[in-house]
Amino acid sequence: MGHAGKLVVVGAGAVGSSTVYAALIRGSAREIVLYDIDAPKVEAEVLDLAHGTQFTGASSVTGGTDVALASGADVVVITAGAKQKPGQTRLELAGTNARILEDLLPRLLDQAPDAVYMLVTNPCDVLTVVAQRISGLPAGRVFASGTVLDTSRLRWLVADKAGVSPSSVHAHIVGEHGDTEFPLWTNASIGGVPLKDWTAPDGPMPFTPDALDDLAREVAHAAYRVIAGKGATNYAIGLSAARIIEAVLGREDAVLPVSTVLDGPYGISGVALSLPSVVGEGGVRRVLEVPMDDGELAHLARSAEALRASAASLGY
Repeated sequence: MGHAGKLVVVGAGAVGSSTVYAALIRGSAREIVLYDIDAPKVEAEVLDLAHGTQFTGASSVTGGTDVALASGADVVVITAGAKQKPGQTRLELAGTNARILEDLLPRLLDQAPDAVYMLVTNPCDVLTVVAQRISGLPAGRVFASGTVLDTSRLRWLVADKAGVSPSSVHAHIVGEHGDTEFPLWTNASIGGVPLKDWTAPDGPMPFTPDALDDLAREVAHAAYRVIAGKGATNYAIGLSAARIIEAVLGREDAVLPVSTVLDGPYGISGVALSLPSVVGEGGVRRVLEVPMDDGELAHLARSAEALRASAASLGY
């Protein structure tokens, strides 16, 4: 059954269009709007999507170049921004996309002052700090998709290695959505069996410390592999964004590792990074403090400092 509510996706590039496509197929919202300043592109994407609505249920899809299309939105997903160019640092990209947000966000807030805002544009953690400061909204109403996709990648890899369904794997990637992210192996399990105790049917233990390091590395570099082959990651991020939208519009109180500006968990404040969080009506309702070992706590502190330095260099 589809969810009620109005979803506005900003940016008709590969990620924005894939988010709308996923939301349309999954019935994530009753009314879906795609907004972009590139008229031919956004009009073509909306037409292509609308042609398939006979097969997707009750959702409607419209769009265009007028920011007034965002009026009355319940959820606004921001995918608009410059893409990382060869040789460009993540920090340079952050600067460009922060300027875009400074122009875009006040105009969106005029139209949709009560919406929940989710950032997918990278680097999403730093931009979440920027967006929260610009908007002045409570931290729970301005968050990023964070490591929801990274966590899905991890569960898929663990499931493949263990020979089980990804839905039976319980494990999270936390921290930065990027180079300093890391898995919480301390809490990882398959069907209630701690990952480090899992044995294969023929006896040997597939999740040795070296195997776990390899899995973590593979998740952290997964996006680079996809980008190298096809130029962008879009399908999986579109699906993960749709899943988060459903948690908000469906008032699910689902635990998802989204990225919010923290105020105290693990002694961290003023930076945005991903931790398992309760997502429901109004956005992020609570950030959970899950048990971590000393190594994981050190990883988290390192992630927080890297993100703090990035935000500070932008003046935030």
